[in-house]
Amino acid sequence: MARTSKIARTSVDQQIPRIMSEMQAAADRLREVGWGVSVFGSARVTPQSPYYALAQAVGARLAKAGLTLIAGGGPGIMEAANKGAYEAGGKSIGLNITLPHETTHNPYQTHSLYFDFFTSRKATFFMHSAAYIALPGGFGTLDEIFEIATLVQTGKLPPAPIVLMGASFWSGLIEWINAQQLSNKLIGPHDLELFTVSDDIDLVMDQIEAFCTNYAEHLECAPAIPE
Repeated sequence: MARTSKIARTSVDQQIPRIMSEMQAAADRLREVGWGVSVFGSARVTPQSPYYALAQAVGARLAKAGLTLIAGGGPGIMEAANKGAYEAGGKSIGLNITLPHETTHNPYQTHSLYFDFFTSRKATFFMHSAAYIALPGGFGTLDEIFEIATLVQTGKLPPAPIVLMGASFWSGLIEWINAQQLSNKLIGPHDLELFTVSDDIDLVMDQIEAFCTNYAEHLECAPAIPE
């Protein structure tokens, strides 16, 4: 048992400096960019999917509004969002993660960063995002949006729009949150207000642009790791 604990501790001790190094390198690289809008979604969505088209349109609209697009750098929704921003002439950031089953990164990136650890990658999203948009995705997408919601709910991140696009995909989740978490008083009555569910790009952009304009006027909160 003692030998197992020693091996685990050695592994952690080796990982911590690498995670810190990745976070510092990302902060240095993105210092010139400042705030952006993160777009999350599945790597498994094909270019033929309407969700791919929606993500590409969102990326283009963000770029045309002068907002930096931050995505995961992989295929699927991430590629579509990066492509939309890149082809519209905007800043298109890819936070690429090394995974054994996903070896390709999309080419539509003006700034490409590479991570071995999800911990440092997620912290980079949070450090540099003033708003978040999630399209349909798997466990990774759920992990990202619920961590953001938790950080905003607990005041560890500043308030920020969290938009769920692909309403038919998200409707069952919202119903479950209402039926189980809210009804059992496991969340507060206003916690669902953290999310906006809409497929209306104009409405989404109006919300995000208004928020980011106001946010830019109160930059006492510089990009930072969640408290």
